Amino acid sequence: MELANINRVYFVGIGGIGMSALARYFAKRGVVVCGYDKTRTNLTIELEREGILITYLDEESAVSICFQKNHDDTLVVYTPAIPKNSNILNHFKNNGFSLKKRSEVLGIISQGMFCIAVAGTHGKTTTSSMIAHLLTDTGFGCTAFLGGITSNYNSNVLFGKNNVVVVEADEYDRSFLTLHPDVAVVTSMDADHLDIYGDESHLHESFHLFANQLKTDGKLFVKDGLPLDGITYSATENAALRASNIHVENGNFVFDFEDGYTKIKELNLAMPGKHNVENAVAAIGVALSLGIHPKSIKKAVASFKGVKRRFEIQVSTLKHIYIDDYAHHPEELRACFDAVKQLHPEKKLTVIFQPHLFTRTRDFADDFAKVLSTADDVILLEIYPARELPIEGVNSQMLLDKITIINKELCGKDSVVQHIKNKNPELLLTVGAGDIDTLVEPLKNALNHA
Repeated sequence: MELANINRVYFVGIGGIGMSALARYFAKRGVVVCGYDKTRTNLTIELEREGILITYLDEESAVSICFQKNHDDTLVVYTPAIPKNSNILNHFKNNGFSLKKRSEVLGIISQGMFCIAVAGTHGKTTTSSMIAHLLTDTGFGCTAFLGGITSNYNSNVLFGKNNVVVVEADEYDRSFLTLHPDVAVVTSMDADHLDIYGDESHLHESFHLFANQLKTDGKLFVKDGLPLDGITYSATENAALRASNIHVENGNFVFDFEDGYTKIKELNLAMPGKHNVENAVAAIGVALSLGIHPKSIKKAVASFKGVKRRFEIQVSTLKHIYIDDYAHHPEELRACFDAVKQLHPEKKLTVIFQPHLFTRTRDFADDFAKVLSTADDVILLEIYPARELPIEGVNSQMLLDKITIINKELCGKDSVVQHIKNKNPELLLTVGAGDIDTLVEPLKNALNHA
């Protein structure tokens, strides 16, 4: 389907972060956009305010009248998270509509454009957002489809006037194989989505296929140590692109960048953690490869405010520090904990963690327990199931039993705020990719009034 021929788009699962970015893109193009999602959220409310009609009733009768019958100019976009027995999804399937996954639509949009794609089991949202910001802030420009709400622009989509597009390339369900980038970044290849891939070797195979889809003369930036051939980057001395002299000043991470040709000294990054320095090194490498001046890059790095729910500081007072993060994989938790401890080495760390998916909890239970045991106090919420059905014997109690510290407990989502009021922690971290974000404002209010 040609992009120019699309006049109507329906999104089944419009409330997803990636889906909503596409919905905003098509609405901006003047296309008729409607959608369905199971739950009304702050994001879907924003889409409604932007003029997009959304239903929360999974019934064929709830589909907007202009999408009741198929037309050649109509596209239906769906997310794999939607159940196969969805009435709305089956309405479109049974009536011969053109159905595409989000990744396939990104492939259609990016076709013919200069595409910068960022892939990785973690780190891709922050890195793609950094790249988009560097290109935008320096005046180079880009269109961008991001997996998070960037704090600088309060959006997950940016609209540029040039032919450059930045996309987050999702490995889930091998979705990123619809892309053919000019520049690609691979941030990580840790085992994940084993419900799809079975084992780590098949995940690695998909990343190799993604790397092979790079256009002729394209550039591949690879985190040092990954089993891919490309331009390596790292927050150590060994890679082709590297950070050095990393230190903390006034809560920010300061470092030097060098690649053998260019050196940028005293870069100031507001996103804490060595892993974010590493993400910044990759973003700087991409910007330099496009010919952007080092002075402009340095200024843009300093002005990057981060991404919502990526090490987002919610409370910072003399009595309380509260940070919220999207981490939901053991390696992400480890990087997040390390960053917290680097910034606040003397404070006792209390963690509220909501495990995400029964399969991920089952597959990485020992790794999760090992990382969580490095906190001082752990509160576990029940597993957020997302698209999955329960698995016998896989629950938060199973994970709690594996954690080795003394101060650990299960807590219901409805009672955790009062529990935190009673505990009155000096350093609180909430982590997870489910609906734990609904606790952020109540916890913030509780600590601010403690």
